[in-house]
Order: sequence, then C-alpha cells, then structure tokens
Amino acid sequence: MLTMKHLLLFFFTFLHIFYENWVPNPSCNVVHSGNNQEIDQGDLTKVEDDLKVMMVADLLLTGHETASGSFDLHLKDFFFSRFFRKSFEFLKPDMLIVLGDVSAQGAKLSTSKWSFVLQEFHSLLGPFLDLPYHVVPGDRDIGECNGLKEKSVNKITRNFPGLDSGGCGAFEIGNVNFVSLNSVALLCGNSDLRFSVEKALERERIEMETESTIDESSGIKIPKYDINWRENTMSSGSGPVLLLHFPLHQTENNNSRPEPSKTSQHIGVGPYELSQMLPPNATEYIFHALRPRMVFSAHAQSFSDRIHPDGTREIVVPAMSWDTGKNPAFVAVTFRKNKNATSAIVSHCKLAGRSHVLLFYMSLFFLLILTVQTALRS
Repeated sequence: MLTMKHLLLFFFTFLHIFYENWVPNPSCNVVHSGNNQEIDQGDLTKVEDDLKVMMVADLLLTGHETASGSFDLHLKDFFFSRFFRKSFEFLKPDMLIVLGDVSAQGAKLSTSKWSFVLQEFHSLLGPFLDLPYHVVPGDRDIGECNGLKEKSVNKITRNFPGLDSGGCGAFEIGNVNFVSLNSVALLCGNSDLRFSVEKALERERIEMETESTIDESSGIKIPKYDINWRENTMSSGSGPVLLLHFPLHQTENNNSRPEPSKTSQHIGVGPYELSQMLPPNATEYIFHALRPRMVFSAHAQSFSDRIHPDGTREIVVPAMSWDTGKNPAFVAVTFRKNKNATSAIVSHCKLAGRSHVLLFYMSLFFLLILTVQTALRS
C-alpha cells in the first residue's frame, strides 16, 4: 500500500528526472525564410558535408566581481554550464561563434579582473572548448568610441583565436568562408581602429576578386588581379558569411520579422541601447565590398530574421543571458551543400528562464522538506 511518504518520494524523483531531461535542454524550431538561401527542411539529420554552427551572443559575464548576490551567481553559473553542455549534446555542433559582449563591462575591467571573465567563459563552455570557436568583439567588451583604440581591443584579440589587431578575422571551415568585422569601430568616425577595419574589408575584397590561372610550363597557380577590382563585379550573395556584433542598417523595405523590444533597457550593469545598428554608409560599404552570402549579427537581444533589398538574409542572434529580462536563446545553423551551392537551415533555440528555474527549485525544496517531515512522523 502506497503511503504519503512513498508518494512524496515519487514526486520528488519525478521532478528531479524532469529537471535532468527537460529544463536544461534547448527547444529549437526551424525558421523559414522567404528567399532562396534556405532549402526544404526535409531530413535534418546531419550528413557528412554539413557544417553545424551554434551561434550565441550577449553572454554579459561579470567575472564574479559584480554579481548581485552569491545565490544568483551560483545559480546562473550552474545552469548556464548545463545549458551549454545539454545544447552540445543535443546539437552536436562543429563550431561555436560568439557574436560579442562576452562581458557585461569588459572595457572597464583591469587585466587581472578581465582574467576572471575569461575563467567564467571557459567554465561555461565546457565541451565547446574542444571545438573551433570564434569570438566577435562587442561594445561592452571593448568600449565606446571616445576610448576605443587598438590597445583597448588587445584584451579580446590576444585571448580569443583568429582576430587581428583591429578585432577582425577571416577563416574557412567545412568549405564555408567566414569574415568577422569589428562593427563597433565602424561607428567611430575617423578613429585609427575604424581605418584598420576598413583595411581588413579591402583586403578581403582583393582576395575574393583574385583569380587564379595555371602556368602551363610549371603547373603552378598564378594569381591574376583584376585591375578594376574597386568596381567589384561579384554578384550579390557570392561572398563570405559575415559575422558582426551590431546589425546592419535596416531600411523600411526590409522584410523583417523581429520580436518587439524597447529601444533602451537597463541590462547587466548599465543602460543598453538596443536600437544601435551600423549607419547606412557603413552598411552599403560592407555590401559593396564583400557581397556577403549571409549575415549574422547581435546586440538587439531579440531574434530577428530580415531580408535586405539585394536579397541578403540577416539573422540577429538573441541574447544568451538572464540579465536581459527575457529567456536566454541562441541560433543553430546548418550549412548544407545543395547542387554545388551552400544553403543554410536556421533554427531559433530557446532555453528556460530564471523564473522557471527558480520555480523548479522551490518546488523541489518544498517536496524535499515535506518528504523528510513525513518520514520522521512515520
């Protein structure tokens, strides 16, 4: 005969199993696009030529120095490390990309305090540290224009792989070319760092417009430069996948499906201007120079999927943080070869929020106390 003690023990065990198998797991839905960059959903099982990338943004780590309380700190660290581990097991990605704002106030931290942020970052990533990963600088990481110099970017560039002195990077993995730009510097007028980013843009454009011919006598590939490279005759969408922190300028004609958000919120340790994006001239310059195949950006905290006038698709990656007032979320992208072209399957993945986790713990603690009291009375 079942007693109250057995029933309580059953519910306690059920809640614990429920937590282990549901709470930390992501809930992912494929996002359908109106352009031709997306293939039919079909069988999403990973095949050999697929490149699966997990993209996160706005972690807003504090390095334990500015945490609001020890309980909240340990709860956040514990659950986000589990979120990353469960997401890794669920998605089995080939690479991780972080689109800026690793730290809540990294630009203001000393080198010693920045090391605490790095420790927290590495602790959260866990199994992802064995994968290739790339970090794009965000405004909270390197600061605003009035103090933005190569020296201020040094903390990012020397601790994360694949970045040059200006905070830009270019790499190829799984036959997919990626270019990341320090979009923060592109907001900063005539700063030296902005010029470094523009040089990186021009360097990528020259490399893309370089054709190779073969010397018949030696069989060696000889680069042939188009003397009219500045005109950039490349077609739209033929360039690399572009990674940014700030979104590109959005025109009224953009086909966009954003989640509603306020233009300014108090997030982390200070005000956060969610409406910031690259100005029209910088956006046009990027489109003309790179002809990006697809764009991934962040900063706005909410997920957005938009189509620019030339047909380029831009995904704004949501915040992977409890500090934004919303449930943490991220984006999973599968780049798949389809008739000699690379297509992208984009999934918007959501995780449990702070309120759900606290409610679970309160329920579990209540059942535990009730079970112990019932056992002592019997």
